[in-house]
Amino acid sequence: MARMYSRNKGKAGSKKPVKKAAPLWLRYKPKEIELLIVKLAKEGNSPSQIGIVLRDSYGVPDARVVLKKRISEVLTEKKLLTEVPEDLTAMIKKVVVIRKHLESNRHDETARRGLILSESKIKRLVKYYKRSGRLASEWKYDITKAGLLTE
Repeated sequence: MARMYSRNKGKAGSKKPVKKAAPLWLRYKPKEIELLIVKLAKEGNSPSQIGIVLRDSYGVPDARVVLKKRISEVLTEKKLLTEVPEDLTAMIKKVVVIRKHLESNRHDETARRGLILSESKIKRLVKYYKRSGRLASEWKYDITKAGLLTE
């Protein structure tokens, strides 16, 4: 499928193995992995960062295969998941950086277009998360408060 604002096609990437069983060489039990997830979340890591740390430092290739649930589901059970989803927070940070750049470079039309595209993506994400129940229905994206949200 083509990209939304350009005529480029998607790029090929690596795929996860089809096998959905825990590897035999894994030395961590599901309860230990859950405790590691909680520990890493309390240190301030996001779900994707937790997955990367588990893979690189602890040798857990896919926590979902072992636990039979996602990292974000574990964090939801333990009430450690942030109110605003991770991808939405990243998009808001990106918009804050672009706006700061545009304050000093007012004639940068490419950055202005990037700002428009990023803000429209934020609006689509907010609509999706409200519909799926991840965000409260009264939650509103406000650029003046966005800088505070990202800190």
